[in-house]
Amino acid sequence: MLSTYLKTAWRNIVRGRLYSLLNLLGLATGMAVALLIGLWVYYQLSYDRFVPGYEQSYQVRFNYSDNGVIRNQAEVCLPLGDALKRDIPEVAHVAPAFDIGQHVMVVKDKHIYGDVLYAGEEFLQVFPLPLAGGDPATALKGPGPSVVITESMARSLFGKEDALNKTVRFGSAPLKVTAVVRDMPRNSSFHFDVLLPFSDFAQDPGIKAATTNWNDAYFQLYVSLRPGADAVRAKAKARQLVRQYAPQSYTTFHREAMLFPLKDWHLYTGFKDGQPQSGLIDYVRMFSIVGILVLLIACINFMNLSTARSERRAREVGVRKVMGSLRGQLILQFLVESLLMTVLAFLLSIALVQAVLPEFDALTGDAIRVPYGSGYFWLILLSLVLATGLVAGSRPAFYLSSFQPVKVLKGVMRIGKAASLPRKALVVLQFTCSIALIISTIIVYQQIQYAKNRPKGYDPNRLIVSRAHSDAFAAFKQAVMESGVVSNLTRSAYLQTDPNGQLTIDNWPGRLPNEPLSLTVNAVGDSDYFRTLGIGFTMGDNFKGNEGADSGSAIINETAVRRMRLKQPLSQYLNCSFHGVAHRLRIVGVVKDALTQNPFAAAEPSMFLFQPSWSWQYTMRLTPTVSTSMALAKLKTVSEKFDPGSPFVYSFVDENYASKFATEMLVGRLAGIFAALAIFISCLGLFGLAAYTAEQRTREIGIRKVLGASVSEVLLLLSGDFILLVGISCAIAAPVAYYFLHQWLAGYYYRITISPLVFVAAAVLALAITAITVGFQSVRSAMKNPVTALRSE
Repeated sequence: MLSTYLKTAWRNIVRGRLYSLLNLLGLATGMAVALLIGLWVYYQLSYDRFVPGYEQSYQVRFNYSDNGVIRNQAEVCLPLGDALKRDIPEVAHVAPAFDIGQHVMVVKDKHIYGDVLYAGEEFLQVFPLPLAGGDPATALKGPGPSVVITESMARSLFGKEDALNKTVRFGSAPLKVTAVVRDMPRNSSFHFDVLLPFSDFAQDPGIKAATTNWNDAYFQLYVSLRPGADAVRAKAKARQLVRQYAPQSYTTFHREAMLFPLKDWHLYTGFKDGQPQSGLIDYVRMFSIVGILVLLIACINFMNLSTARSERRAREVGVRKVMGSLRGQLILQFLVESLLMTVLAFLLSIALVQAVLPEFDALTGDAIRVPYGSGYFWLILLSLVLATGLVAGSRPAFYLSSFQPVKVLKGVMRIGKAASLPRKALVVLQFTCSIALIISTIIVYQQIQYAKNRPKGYDPNRLIVSRAHSDAFAAFKQAVMESGVVSNLTRSAYLQTDPNGQLTIDNWPGRLPNEPLSLTVNAVGDSDYFRTLGIGFTMGDNFKGNEGADSGSAIINETAVRRMRLKQPLSQYLNCSFHGVAHRLRIVGVVKDALTQNPFAAAEPSMFLFQPSWSWQYTMRLTPTVSTSMALAKLKTVSEKFDPGSPFVYSFVDENYASKFATEMLVGRLAGIFAALAIFISCLGLFGLAAYTAEQRTREIGIRKVLGASVSEVLLLLSGDFILLVGISCAIAAPVAYYFLHQWLAGYYYRITISPLVFVAAAVLALAITAITVGFQSVRSAMKNPVTALRSE
């Protein structure tokens, strides 16, 4: 019986080629979109799952009060690590860390840049990363000349030789390779090439002082819990440690330690009230819904086209019922047809996904692969095919099987009209989803452009940054300036686009009792910093450029002035401490606000200190009259003169700034692509319905034309209903999209106001596409000779 059903289904598919093709394309596109989104979602959710025991690994962060708002920061103090291991039995391993960015590793004549992280002795036990060699328990045990490198770094330095126990030079220090970490997959939050023992870093007097100072929150800290440990209990105990060991810090800032699980690092980057609330997880959820909606739109197409063609199959149903077929058998027949079409669409969707996957990876920057060897993958896909086939074929199956044979065979049944209302409702539903996606795409684009075009407070054009190559900064600067390719050069501890330092201000004029204040801090190495970046002064003076004269000076921005409520900020004194040493700083200048980390957020209160010994980043503004390629070539020559053998590595500040929009821009592109595909699928359905409607009304059109109807009147007759349905969809989509987009925009401090013109533009676009899609079939029908339609009457 099943073979008979399949043969019948195949005959019906072949007989109605146009409708079968439309159904196949619609379903295949919808399933391809759903599959592609599903693979992307799975890829994002799989981040860091390659680490054995990842459920037990955590980053320790600080929640603190800032002017009544609970904020969260990744930097914590070193004594907290000792307290965690000593006072919380659930904690198995603890490892501090400090990222010093890119540095050169040297083997013979090879100079290779790599991201260097100072990591605690138990780092490879907190995160049991796969090793190609070495003992994780002792690889970072110091003090001692040891280093851990990744496989990629080992290949760059040693080629095909075994790197274990080989010697690498870091600066002037020879280090022995004690372990090699296997290269991590793309879906990893770890981005280091070199690990150095934190105990070596702690030999610096300032860092050594920080090991006992609860106010020096400049370091990362990671812990792992024992297998089977109660994480809730461990987190509750961790929150009490600052109150117990640093009561003054707790009273002022209400600092509390929180454990942030490794599995959430990639998905959650936004914190609210001290808890992870937002981030990429929002877009994972959003695109999961989009995938379901697009597949639903494809299923609606199938339902509409199947029921629209029901008159062609009404007699078949009537005859089969008269011959003894039961309704259940007819339902099964139509469901088999639906499942056969769905299987064909699924096979086509797999081919489509495989074809576009390289471009999709290039767009998203991911490395997504179809897991053909996974049994779970096929189980999920087969379940999806079955569900899609049943959903798409359910209405046609139950609707067609309900026909009464007597009415059908007498010709008194008007099936098209009976089915028109549900069919119209489904058209409205699918276009509501499509139009909402169009509106979302426009709003996302406007929000990105709005933030991109906001005043930055500095000029990023023709600015490049590079790591310091030599201690001879003055000589290097002189040589670069004499080359004529650079108009200004300066150095600092952090990039303008990524200032990671946070400094606690213990006291300032007008401070309220126990009032907290934390400023973003950057150290500059000469007096040309603000001139090079184009940051203007609102009052006061620049640094003198002399470490002795400037060591007790500070420059703050306008937001810091407002935050401290300073009416006359110049010559006021601020008390703070860093690296365990108390400092009293005099405000000598106030600069304009300049954007730093988040282009969608308000400007952070910031402070600049004069500390040449902390300033490792070179920032250079290229001369406007010199071509970029010529300038970079000359800079490379000067750099190699001062540090022979080391590569000249640089980046453009405007590109660094643009990278901050990466997630939003990706979301905008994906939303646009999926909106276009949703419209495409909806239009396939409209095209099919228009063709069917024109076919059903051929004689009516002929009679109207004989009675004098013009082509435009016939065109309006055939397309008017569809345009009305899309107009209703616009009216429904507008408030729904506004509600969700308003909620999305509320997460940004710097945001657009949604304009009514967006909804008008989306409606005009949707109506125009509808008119073109339906108009094609309508014009064909209107232009036909009425004699041909009425010849048989």
